[in-house]
Amino acid sequence: MGTTQVDTVPEPKYWHLKTVLSEALDTEFAVGQVLPNERDLAARYGVARATLRQALEQLELEGRLQRRRGVGTTVAPPRMGVDVASDPGGWPGTTEDAWRIEDCSLAAPPAAVARLLVDHPSGPCHVLRRVRSERGQHVATEVLYVPGGVTGEVPGSGTARGGAVLSALHRLELDGQDRSVELGAARADDARRLDRLPGSPVLVVTTRYVAGGTTAAVAVATYRADTCRLTFGDLLGADLLAG
Repeated sequence: MGTTQVDTVPEPKYWHLKTVLSEALDTEFAVGQVLPNERDLAARYGVARATLRQALEQLELEGRLQRRRGVGTTVAPPRMGVDVASDPGGWPGTTEDAWRIEDCSLAAPPAAVARLLVDHPSGPCHVLRRVRSERGQHVATEVLYVPGGVTGEVPGSGTARGGAVLSALHRLELDGQDRSVELGAARADDARRLDRLPGSPVLVVTTRYVAGGTTAAVAVATYRADTCRLTFGDLLGADLLAG
């Protein structure tokens, strides 16, 4: 058989450098240790700084490195397993829920979320912001969108209002939920809350909750890609949502 076009493409320089750097992380550096600056690393390996940055970005994406504000690039600890399976009660906000409410307000959802809330085309949503901590550090943020028509009148403000919104959801019978996961870049607000730099790689998990045959809520959670290894349980009502 002849050689395919893919077979003839040479390995990019940054990819080879990534492999070399990965071996150095295993043998020469300890977890938490700060790497030399880019100029010194580029000189050490005889590459352009642009090539070095590509290799470092790839290692960060793979969870081998972390960029820390005011510190620099450090060797990352092994990723922790973070369970994103549904809580036993199904709805967010059960007693076993690892999330903490930060705020809740009324606002129009972004276009991508509005498309998922097609069953509730008018009126503002309760926008509930939460944060998740594991081992003493913030590993994820979440924005939960709940149409006002789903909960009815909700009293209070801030975290109290958020608790009332979750309580209103728990009074509904959950049909099921579905999720999607995609790679993204940390927006400024999420980066600040997660102690990351804007543009750092993140994992975005979007969950759609279904009750009464319609979408009752949508959660968009942003996880640190350098820290988290996501694990999943069985989805509720998978047959319903696939139909």
